[in-house]
Amino acid sequence: MDRLDGLDGAGGRGRRSGRQSALACAGCALSAVGATAASLAWASSSRTRRHMGGGFEGEGTDYTALVTELPLVAAAGAAAPALLGLLIGLLLNRRRRRS
Repeated sequence: MDRLDGLDGAGGRGRRSGRQSALACAGCALSAVGATAASLAWASSSRTRRHMGGGFEGEGTDYTALVTELPLVAAAGAAAPALLGLLIGLLLNRRRRRS
């Protein structure tokens, strides 16, 4: 017998519905696209080209920009869709309560 509360008999989470799985998959895809887009935008900026372009045979190349900035840029790009979705959800929920 299926339970309606989404829990199985042992108190753990049951199977997700198809809609929840699709939303979770879409969220992961949006985060991957956001991280990729942010990384590409960072890589094409003039500041990054100045640090990574270097001179002849890599003289003057600053690899600390790659190690310190790129992970933060990718994390921010991955988090941006989630934060935007949260903001839209809060605004829609507030709007629904007023009606």
